[in-house]
Amino acid sequence: MSLRPLGRSSLSAAPLAFGGNVFGWSVDEATTFALLDAFTEAGFGLVDTADAYSAWVPGNAGGESETLIGRWLAQGGGRRERIVIATKVAKWAQRPGLAPANIQAAVEDSLRRLRTDRIDLYQAHEDDPKVPLEDTLGAFARLIEQGKVGAIGASNYSAARLAEALDVAERHGLPRYETLQPHYNLYDRAVYEAELEPLVRERGLGVINYYALASGFLTGKYRSRDDLDKSRARGGAVARYLDGRGLRILAALDEVGAGQRATPAQVALAWLIARPSITAPIASATSVAQLRELLAATRLSLSADEIAALDAASAEA
Repeated sequence: MSLRPLGRSSLSAAPLAFGGNVFGWSVDEATTFALLDAFTEAGFGLVDTADAYSAWVPGNAGGESETLIGRWLAQGGGRRERIVIATKVAKWAQRPGLAPANIQAAVEDSLRRLRTDRIDLYQAHEDDPKVPLEDTLGAFARLIEQGKVGAIGASNYSAARLAEALDVAERHGLPRYETLQPHYNLYDRAVYEAELEPLVRERGLGVINYYALASGFLTGKYRSRDDLDKSRARGGAVARYLDGRGLRILAALDEVGAGQRATPAQVALAWLIARPSITAPIASATSVAQLRELLAATRLSLSADEIAALDAASAEA
């Protein structure tokens, strides 16, 4: 499997990343271990998590996802060499924002939970306009100098702030954000394609987009309001996709899938993987069987006509 570069860093990844938000939420420890084993044994390695995962679950405090990944790594057997760890700082209530002192404290906490001495890709989970960009980037620079972080990335940044951050890094000789993690999928296209995509292509950033399957809508599991009860966790998030455009997208996924002998989820991921600006969409699974279905998307090769059909179905009026 060919690997794709994460920006201009020394890191690379297969064209699908695993979303670790499910660890400690809808996936227990045994299933977490099975999923990570299956993912890495199949030749994939980029696992995305955050210190805040999964603080939204009743009874959780945050840090659960990193902790489970750390327990998996502690089993040894070359696991650390097979994984690219991408975690984040800034959105967790216990370690909020991008002030240098918070970044330094947060990375130590994450390293301890992950049971490793190095985070491959450390990402700002969201912008912090209260802190000068040179201060934030300077803090990340110190972590890189200390060998605790390999490269840095940004998540949920506007195009204007991302451009400013890149300019500040260049002007002050600081490490730059090598990756962007935006909200992007076959339904949610407008903001990324109009504002962020031109910038990341011009400046050579890698893109690991989240909500690649639109909270599960693009799997085809939800086709009516009655279907929303299938998932108490995601049903509410999916409701907004059940409009005329969403149903057109599902119909196009079904049609392309029939020709490819593929599921709607596989086609939706293959559409993302085929887009030149995308490095590795992030997708989550709660079973090994589901994971294997998603990984098969990397073996699909959509024709120009199939991509055009998906583009047309998902075009906004």
